[in-house]
Amino acid sequence: MSHVERELSSQPECWERAAALSAQYRDVLGAPDERLAVVGCGTSYFMAQAVACLREGRGLGETDAFAASEFPVGRRYDRVIALTRSGTTTEVLDLLAQLRGRTRTTAITADPNTPVKEAADDLVVLAFADEKSVVQTRFATTAFNLLRAHLGLSTSKAVADARTALAEPLPDGLVDCTQFTFLGSGWSNGLAQEAALKMREASLSWTEAYPAMEYRHGPISISTANTATWMLGHAPTGLAEQVEATGARWIEGRLDPLAELVRAQRLAVAVAAARGLDPDRPRHLTRSVVLTTA
Repeated sequence: MSHVERELSSQPECWERAAALSAQYRDVLGAPDERLAVVGCGTSYFMAQAVACLREGRGLGETDAFAASEFPVGRRYDRVIALTRSGTTTEVLDLLAQLRGRTRTTAITADPNTPVKEAADDLVVLAFADEKSVVQTRFATTAFNLLRAHLGLSTSKAVADARTALAEPLPDGLVDCTQFTFLGSGWSNGLAQEAALKMREASLSWTEAYPAMEYRHGPISISTANTATWMLGHAPTGLAEQVEATGARWIEGRLDPLAELVRAQRLAVAVAAARGLDPDRPRHLTRSVVLTTA
């Protein structure tokens, strides 16, 4: 079993532990009505998008999400939360340095013995969700579940659905598709983006992601009999029928969107295996992006 497969299988337990910790970190994860930004790189950026949409949708305060390298440093926030599994990502550390003394910052990390410990004002450590794999799965979803619980939302259904996602077989023939499209709406749009990233990283698949309502505005034209279109969350009326009319395969998201992401992670591993690829050795990738400066 690969590292990534073993780690993604441990997510329900990690999510339960994170939810139990949310009260402990209440004071550093953003108070209601604070203006908040959530930042990250790669997978962490997509989790930031989902968290920001969920928080603002709950009426808990204006919330934005940015790739760390694209943060508008002139904009005022009450707090910036940085998601960084390794604690060493260059863009995150550079941003935290720029915000020092101007904006309160919280870093959520798996490893406190890294430069992020000194770079952020406050630290949340999820060491139990750390990973050996390059391809990130459980740390990102565990950080998301911590924040989801902090927003006052129950996480029990997501945990139960994740166990279902791990136990049930993937749909027959899905591994044989040559193109994959993930769709989301609201907070699940960030998860759809992450599902597509997992497919690219682990299996080198042609994969795209879109807001569900936007899929009909051009992207649906790529659909063929070899396409799988997977909805994370509730689908807009009529979309399934329109996708099926193209000959593409429609996958309805029955579970909590975070659990659907677990299914997509499993698919990425399965497609990698079918293509003779090692998901623990993704092409051109490293566990953390650390840039050298001239």
